[in-house]
Amino acid sequence: MRNKLLRVNMNSLTTKFEDLPKSLRNLGGRGLTSSIVKEEVPPTCHPLRSNNKLVFAPGMVTGTSAPSSGRLSVGGKSPLTGGIKESNVGTNFAQALARLGVKVIIVEGQFDDRYKLLQVDSEGVSFADATPWSDIGLYEAYEGLRQEFGDQVDICGTGIVGEMEAANSGIVFNDPEGLPSRYSGRGGLGAVMASRGLKFIVLDDEGAPGVDLADEEQFRKGTKKLTNALTEHDVTKPGGTLNSYGTDAMVDVINEAGALPQFNFSKGRDDRAAKVSGEAKAEEIKNREGTRPHACHDGCVIQCSEIWTKPGGEDPVGVLEYESVWSLGPNCGIYDLDTVGELNRACNDLGLDTIEAGATIAVAMEGGLLDFGDGTGALELMDEIREGTSKGRILANGAEFAGQALGVTRVPAVKGQAMPAYDPRAIKGMGVTYATTPMGADHTAGYTVSPEILSVGGEEDPLSSEGKSTLSREIQYATAFIDSTGYCLFTTFATADIPKGEEGLIESVNGVLGTDYTADDILEIGKKIIEKERQFNKEAGFTKEDDRLPEFMVEEELPPHDESFDVSVEQLDEVFET
Repeated sequence: MRNKLLRVNMNSLTTKFEDLPKSLRNLGGRGLTSSIVKEEVPPTCHPLRSNNKLVFAPGMVTGTSAPSSGRLSVGGKSPLTGGIKESNVGTNFAQALARLGVKVIIVEGQFDDRYKLLQVDSEGVSFADATPWSDIGLYEAYEGLRQEFGDQVDICGTGIVGEMEAANSGIVFNDPEGLPSRYSGRGGLGAVMASRGLKFIVLDDEGAPGVDLADEEQFRKGTKKLTNALTEHDVTKPGGTLNSYGTDAMVDVINEAGALPQFNFSKGRDDRAAKVSGEAKAEEIKNREGTRPHACHDGCVIQCSEIWTKPGGEDPVGVLEYESVWSLGPNCGIYDLDTVGELNRACNDLGLDTIEAGATIAVAMEGGLLDFGDGTGALELMDEIREGTSKGRILANGAEFAGQALGVTRVPAVKGQAMPAYDPRAIKGMGVTYATTPMGADHTAGYTVSPEILSVGGEEDPLSSEGKSTLSREIQYATAFIDSTGYCLFTTFATADIPKGEEGLIESVNGVLGTDYTADDILEIGKKIIEKERQFNKEAGFTKEDDRLPEFMVEEELPPHDESFDVSVEQLDEVFET
């Protein structure tokens, strides 16, 4: 089987391989997931009933030797936003799926008895009973699955929160050590997976055919240029920012910029944030016999990941990403890495998206369930979720749902999805992205932080609203293309500043697909993907009024800059209407 679509019917517990339609053959990742969801999922369907589908797609170059290319897109209709969703993850699972010759998996229908496990290897596809690994934490489940199927397998699954069919449930992938710490977290797609009756997918790519290269010489020439750029750029090179401190290096940077949301988006700077910075964490990892730097998948040259442990190397958690540390830490008034680590471990174990989980805890703090800074109380809320109490189920459905239940009006969410770790009042291009992306508030959809804060790919004033519609639109289009290639978004730090790097990225794609794309095609390909996503949302009932930030961000000034979000609605509307 090469370059096949695997269709999994949960109604009949049958599978079949199909040829990809000609219109989809040169797509991958987000381009595939969004195209298939747009074509096959009724926009008005209930996300947790039988008409929704769950789509897994590795990128165009995933499964090859291309650097930092182990990305996977997961798509469907989101139970959190009610719109289309693509959630992206870096994991060996992506590489294994591509090497097995599977361009996309479509999971459709529902199985209403016990949860099933789907096995895919070079011999074919089969189902197994997932009951032994259901209704338990994912650290225990993944250890049991590896004992059953072998240490060489790659796993994705949904946790206890997915079994609740709660809107803040992610899809969880193993890291290279087998820990359930790599997340396709956003949008509640773990609930979609569980509602199909599918608990796990287990891949074994031993004897797999690998990925065909249409032009091996061009591919090798392109990947060499890209690798050179990645190993030269200060952000991505060995010993550079990400390699040394991980994504959490952004804590000090964004805090200094006055844009690190704290105490439920009440202020943008606090000196205590340094206690949970990437620099502080890297030093502590060294003391604890953890691992840093670390690759989230084979072939990553950036290696921004890590393994955080308790003192003495006990109870490895996996990576503590910037977004997770911020959301479970400063956003909740918590400035202790041990507490953040245990909250992150609880999220991994339960199958919760850490961004949404931390935002929900902060809203609960605002609503009086506990005080800001109460780490013990936050961990107790995780126990409520695990036990499935009424309070726990409210919290498992995300920040907006919790805000409605608690009467909190300061909920930092767009289209039902909580904002990540950049306050849009201090980085206004990010506010435009949060408001207008079809995905709900999502920093990865159009990372204007690069030019606004890091001076990567140009320089923009983060406090100015001028030109931010164009900036966000162009970065969103480029991102949709990158999400389709299978390359890590962090490769764009190098490609934005080193022209040979961008040239190499495009050449590597052409080497795999046999296409003749140029840099001019990137925005056009991304534009077509986003147009499909916006059309799905329109048919689902979204209007331009959904492309707005919460009212409090327009009305309240954020210290220390004392800025509100002053990008006009006309500017927001022109992002995709020009």
